[in-house]
This record gives sequence, C-alpha cells and structure tokens, in this order.
Amino acid sequence: MEKHSKVKSRRKFINPIFHVQTKDEDDNHITKDIIKSVRKTGQLNLSCRHLSSVPEKMFTMYELTDENAVNIDFSRTSKEDDEVWWNIKPLTHLDLSSNVLTNIPVQIGMFQDLTILSLQDNNLTSLPPELGNLTKLTKLFINRNKINNLPKEFFKLTELKNFSISNNCLECVSKSIADLVMLEKLDMSNNLIPKLPSGIGFLVRLTEINVSNNKLTELPPDIVNLRSLLKLDISHNSIRHLPDMGELRKLQLLYAQHNDIEEIPGFQGCEQVEEVYFGNNFIKEIPLEFCENMVHLKILELRDNQIETVPNEITNLAHLTKLDLSNNNITELPYAMGLMPHLQSFKIEGNKLKQIRPDIIQTGTNRILRHLREKISEEDMQTINMISLEVSYDNKIFPDRYQMRNGNILNLALKNLTHVPEECFSEAKEAKVTVVDLCKNRFIEVPSGLIIIADYLTELNLSVNQLKELPEFIKDLTKLKFCDFSKNLLMSLPESFASMVSLRELILSNNKQDKNNPIVPFFLFILCLELKGNPFRQPRYAILDQGTESVLSYLRDKIPL
Repeated sequence: MEKHSKVKSRRKFINPIFHVQTKDEDDNHITKDIIKSVRKTGQLNLSCRHLSSVPEKMFTMYELTDENAVNIDFSRTSKEDDEVWWNIKPLTHLDLSSNVLTNIPVQIGMFQDLTILSLQDNNLTSLPPELGNLTKLTKLFINRNKINNLPKEFFKLTELKNFSISNNCLECVSKSIADLVMLEKLDMSNNLIPKLPSGIGFLVRLTEINVSNNKLTELPPDIVNLRSLLKLDISHNSIRHLPDMGELRKLQLLYAQHNDIEEIPGFQGCEQVEEVYFGNNFIKEIPLEFCENMVHLKILELRDNQIETVPNEITNLAHLTKLDLSNNNITELPYAMGLMPHLQSFKIEGNKLKQIRPDIIQTGTNRILRHLREKISEEDMQTINMISLEVSYDNKIFPDRYQMRNGNILNLALKNLTHVPEECFSEAKEAKVTVVDLCKNRFIEVPSGLIIIADYLTELNLSVNQLKELPEFIKDLTKLKFCDFSKNLLMSLPESFASMVSLRELILSNNKQDKNNPIVPFFLFILCLELKGNPFRQPRYAILDQGTESVLSYLRDKIPL
C-alpha cells in the first residue's frame, strides 16, 4: 500500500496562443541604459522578460563598439556621470529566471566573475559543460526546469555554497558531488532521485538538505557525518529505515513525514533538535530513549501512524509546545501529560481513547489537559515523582511566565498552595491570561486577585480544594464561560451567580450541597451542568445521573409561573 501521495513538479510550457519572441526581440531587451547599468553595478536582471533565447548582445556588453556601448572617456577628465574604463565592473550577478529559455549558450562560460546565477523557472533540459568555467559561483539556482542530469564539468564549481535544482527531472546524483566541499545549502527536492551517493557525507559544511519528494528508499550511512547540519528534509519518499541520528549534534529540524518508516531512530546526542515530523508513516511505538534524549524538542508530529501506547516518559519532553498524535491506535494517555507546562497544541482525534469523551477532545487542548490533570491521583503523583514547582522568595510565587505569555494560561495546579500573591495576578494581567488553573491545592477561599484579570478570564478551575463558600465578587468575573468547583466543601452558591449569564459550563460535583439555590433561572443559560456527588434530596439521583438535559428539564419545571 502506498503511504504517501506523489507530488508532481510544476512545469512551465509555452502557451501557443501567445507570441514567441524572435532573437532580435530578445536582443532588444539589452538597451544602452541596461549596458550602462551592468558596467556600473556588475548586475544584470533579465527575469520575466518572456525570453525564448539568451540575448546575444549580453555577450558583447563589454565590447567597445559604437553599436552596443556608451561613449567612454579614456582620459581622467571625464564628466562625473560618464563611464571611465577603470570603474567598469565585471558581471557578478546574472538573473535569467522566469522566462521560456530552452538552452543556455556555451558563451556563458565567458563570465568567469559570476558569483550568483539564477536560471529557475524556464524550460531548460540540460546545462552546457562551459558552466564549469564559472569557478567563482557561490549561488546557483536552476529549480523548476526539465533537467535530468548534470554535466561532469558542473562539479568543478568548488566555491558553490547554495545550490538548488528542485522541481526538475533529475534521475541520479553523481558521487562527484563530494567535490563541492563549500556547499552549505542543497535543495534537490521534487525530482526522480532513487538514491543518494555515499560521498555526500564529505560535505561537512552543509547546514540544510532538502531531498523531499523523490524516490528514495534509504539514506547513505555517512549522512550522519554532516556535523554542521541544522535542517534535514526527507519527506515524501519511500524510506523504510533511518540510521541513528546521534552524530548530527547540531540538527534542529527533521522532516520525515510521508515515508514508510517503521520505527523512530536513535537520537542520543541530538540535544539541539527542536522540531521532528514523522507523520504518515508506519511507526508503532514511541521509544523511551527518544523521550529521554530530546530535551529541547518543541514540536513532535506523529499523526497517521500505528502507535498504540504513549509512555509515561513523554512528560520528559518538558519544552514541547505542539504534539500531534491524531489518527493512531491509542486507547489511553498518561494522566501526567496534563502537567506538561508548555503544551499549547495537542491533537489526539482519530484514536480510540477510552478515558476522554469525544466532546472533550473537540473542545481543544486546554480542556484535554485539564481533564487529564483532574484524573491524577496521589498514587499517580508518587509514580511520576512530580517535584513541586512552587518557588518561594519574599512570599512571592513565580508561575511559568513563558506559558502565560504564549499560552495565556496561569497554571498553578498541584502546588500545595493556600494563597496566591496579587503580584502573580498582575503579571497574568500583562500577559492577558484567559485560563487560570488552581486545582489540587489547599485553598479555603477563592483568591481575591482574580478580580485583577476579570477583563480576560474565561476559564477557572478550582477543583479539589477546600472551599466552603464562593465570594460575592465572583459575579464581577463577567466573562467566565467555564467554572470547575468540583471536589470542594461547598454547601451553596451565592445569589450573585444569577448575574453570570456568560457562563456555559459549571461543574459542582462532589461537594456538600443538599439543596438547590433559589437561583433556578440562572441554570437555564448553562450548556453543561454537573451536580453528581452532592447529598441532594431533590432532584433525585436518577435525574442527576442522566446528565445536564435531565437536570435542566427538572429545574424548568420548578420555575414559578
């Protein structure tokens, strides 16, 4: 079964309804003003001129004839605006991109001072051997053409630092590529390459390689010798096995999605990796070693694989901000994942999870993580050996400022707290925090500092504390949409709750309420209401057990006419 889609290279064809320029018309683009500019700057830009051939005048620009040159004063008394022979600059930058060129003349070899040559977006099928004369070239762009091989003379360009031949018809890569020892960036994506030569490991200055969308089935073993490599893109191939990446100590980005990879390779020693993409493969597990070694990992994409379990050790990826495990075979998640401090995007849809309801998954990352945190027991806490993140100094508590700024979340869950200083809420206001999680602490009253962020606060979690009552100021948190006061000691709600018409989800389960408050109409705004675990006389437990709709129906019937 083919796992990945084939991406076709973008090709440019001459539309027959348009006029194809003659050689004379092509030559007319080399005007005297352009010649003067070239002589002054050493740069010639002929991109997007509809050229069907390289203008012949381009090769005579530096000849001193009446036809193609401006008047040049050989004395040193020329006017300021006139050219003087000692100031003429050789051609160093040539841009022939985005035309309809089918070949490059052999005369190109005369411009031996060229350092940058752009030939992309044409209809070239080959390159002249004379290209090898341009030994000062540092940048060469021939992407989006129809080239199927490179002349052997090309590998004389030993000063080349940036080479792009993407979106062509290249079918093989010569071992001579090892001669391009100055290469720093190499883009051979969207070709027909079945194999990379082993000599690629000699290109020790390479920082970026892109060989995506080819026909690769493996990587050469010496690719791990590229000690300067920062970015490796091997996506959209047919690779089944990857060598251990441990020697790529500077690697930061790995794109390996849409292959046939069956297991995650070793990364021991790759402490700089920040982003890894393994989506659309055949990976069955997340190795423990991977979780232990990737200490700086921020993005991990494992969607559309065959993963069945997620190890508890995934919480070692403390800097993870995005995690995609969607469309796998996962049935359970470690509850400790709810404690991952920087996780802002967590995708888990398309699995067969037993412990999280689909409606919670659809609500998004914050709700999923909150649900996992709420399930953590004392035994779980001992198992994961969670160290309290509370830091005290002059009676101040310092939350995770990164999370506040980037996720708009104030997370002080599981800190054994009895109070939160107002300075903490002042910082939360500056970060425009919308979510506050204070669950599983020892609060006996709601922190008054919440008023400071009333203009932003939409979600509040104070579950698993020791609250006996809610303050009247709760009504001033007018933008609250979600409140969780479950597993406290609440016996009633303040009447001011009736003014909180923005509230849509209220969890009051497992408290000490034995009767409903005289604010029944308030509950009519609620979309989710959980009251189970309270010693109500009315409504009966059978009604509570049927959920929100059943409870609201009962309450509506109690509204006096």
